[in-house]
Amino acid sequence: MKYRQLLAAIAVALMLQTLVTAAAQESNSAYNFLNVTSSARIYGLGGVNISLVDDDITTTDQNPALLGAEMSNQVAFNYMRYIGGSNFAGLRYGHSAGEHGAWSAGIQYFGYGSMKETLPDGSHVGDFSPKDVAFGATYSHDITDRLRGGIDIKLLYSGYAEYTAFAVATNLGINYYDDERDMSLSAVIANLGGQVKRFDKAYDRLPFDIRLGWSQTLGSLPLRLSITAWNLTKWKLPYVHPGDGTGYSSDMETKESFMSNLFRHLVFGLDLVSSPNYYLSLGYNYKTRTDMSTYSRSFISGFSIGGGLKVSNFSAGIAFAQPHTGATTLMFNISYNFNDLIY
Repeated sequence: MKYRQLLAAIAVALMLQTLVTAAAQESNSAYNFLNVTSSARIYGLGGVNISLVDDDITTTDQNPALLGAEMSNQVAFNYMRYIGGSNFAGLRYGHSAGEHGAWSAGIQYFGYGSMKETLPDGSHVGDFSPKDVAFGATYSHDITDRLRGGIDIKLLYSGYAEYTAFAVATNLGINYYDDERDMSLSAVIANLGGQVKRFDKAYDRLPFDIRLGWSQTLGSLPLRLSITAWNLTKWKLPYVHPGDGTGYSSDMETKESFMSNLFRHLVFGLDLVSSPNYYLSLGYNYKTRTDMSTYSRSFISGFSIGGGLKVSNFSAGIAFAQPHTGATTLMFNISYNFNDLIY
């Protein structure tokens, strides 16, 4: 069996094994910070996208198969001001690995601000700053001239007051890209793994997920449409509508129709691709909008916008979203490719 065929067979076997594992897992999970992208490009497209083919190394955080030799010697820094005073930041570097492979390594920090520590009787005994840290490594390989597979492994550390935990997470991804039609198809098995050290007696599961993605330019228009399907391990994703917003239980209504479930599984993105030197993006995430329905939601809840510039080897991107009126989120990326300095 040829080397590429062997890699493909291993990837398929791993994917089939994880499908069996998913059926046995419970629906509740922790470590949901794994679903927060580190890419301003992706955040501007709705926060979830596994099929965007570009030379930006930050877009590989949700699909390791998007990593390629075209990102060699690229380093990227990301920062995000998130909900509730949280601050996220990270650094990633990538390099080619032979003629058909690439690897990257990075670190991502999730800080949730300062919180009061209290006893069961409510007495205040101090403050603490909960945090999560993810150390990651990624490898991808070209199976054919259009098909690429990838895997990443993350070591997760969590510290909440005097409690700490360790976990291991893995993403398996595959991407098919037709450059003649500028069409990209992807599949990802996300957040496979588990805890090595628990906080206490309870076992916290990772947010295991199966995702499918499609990106396609729209004919002669300089626009690219992306549709990502996620949370595919379960169909029903009910949410509670707050009614008139008073919060009375009699006004609250559980939404669980076919269309509601369908659109809570889909994330839509549209970006302007008329030039390789800049981009503009717009995203819509219906799940984000409905998850925030218990708060004072703004009109633009669920929408996100982004933009970026590329000058020589330097790139910068920024994205903005407002899930509800009390939470404005802002993310930016800065990246540099050192190829000209090396060669």
